[in-house]
Amino acid sequence: MPVFISYSHANSGFVDKLALQLVQRNVNVWLDRWELSLGDSIIDKIQNAVDGASALLVILSKDSVASEWCKKELSAGLLRELEEKRVVVMPVMLEDCDVPVFARGKLFADFRKDFDLGLQTVVEGIAKVTNPSLSRITEPTYHVDWSIDWGNVNGQRAIILNFIQLPIDQPYSILINVEILANPTATEVFERNAMSIGLEKAKLHTLKALNKNLLELPELKSRIPDEGEHVERLTVYGVVPQETYEVRIGTRRLGEDTGRDVLVKVAALLCEAEIHMTSALCPD
Repeated sequence: MPVFISYSHANSGFVDKLALQLVQRNVNVWLDRWELSLGDSIIDKIQNAVDGASALLVILSKDSVASEWCKKELSAGLLRELEEKRVVVMPVMLEDCDVPVFARGKLFADFRKDFDLGLQTVVEGIAKVTNPSLSRITEPTYHVDWSIDWGNVNGQRAIILNFIQLPIDQPYSILINVEILANPTATEVFERNAMSIGLEKAKLHTLKALNKNLLELPELKSRIPDEGEHVERLTVYGVVPQETYEVRIGTRRLGEDTGRDVLVKVAALLCEAEIHMTSALCPD
């Protein structure tokens, strides 16, 4: 999902500079002058963009705090914060002004004296919603931290996903390791994708191939009875003829033994990872 920039058009020069710096860092930016076309419903397009954004960068200036459009965008962002219980609105201080109530208790990116320092604060602030390969899945009774990486095994590409599931009220954690080894044809596909659409989207292509195959199988779950590693192996197929991947899924419990088996929904975790990567990358 993109990062939405809310601003007054009086500050267009600064906003263009900021947006271009973010784009150079592979951040997907939604800027009204870049996205709106003749005849578009401005209200609908902006509302949809705010609702679908990873974060809202609110540019604070004398002009923006007086703008009715900016106030409406800010209200929509604050409503999302309350509903989703996470930080959505991120204030950016361009100049001294009457700071809105919402921003008085927030850390803001300060551009008043140093553009580079302010930019660093913005990049660090949005990293958790724009990094496609690193995230957290939050559920009512547990959360899962995960990452996706890539490597080389005897000349063949390997994609590795690591998950750590941490139950809120249990004395153990679950480690899930998914290793996807591409055959020569799949390795060629990965390399072509990495060159044409970028490394992150190449990793996403591989993850999509895995999840598409899992949809055609019974839901993949692992039942862990003890401290030993539970291993599942399967072969999945890509969209190109002879594009195949050998998959090893290892799950194990760490911590205290409760005397009960633990059921891990591996397919659901892989699906969540794909959803996050797709949202962060917004592939065509």
